[in-house]
Amino acid sequence: MQPRPIVQPPIVHPTKCCVQHHYCTFIVPHIHPSHIQHVNHVLYQHQHYYPQTESVVNEVSNQQFNCGR
Repeated sequence: MQPRPIVQPPIVHPTKCCVQHHYCTFIVPHIHPSHIQHVNHVLYQHQHYYPQTESVVNEVSNQQFNCGR
């Protein structure tokens, strides 16, 4: 009978914090006396990335039998 493995507590690394600053300029037009209509177009481009890593594990087993004569 094999002994049960001892499970160690997990190691939790600090969260990597990345700060992104976004700037937006607002223009407030004051019209005297004509009418100007401003149409602001906003485009959100959602780009998805899926980084991936790989690893290889090679396991080797060995059995020996004494089969007598």
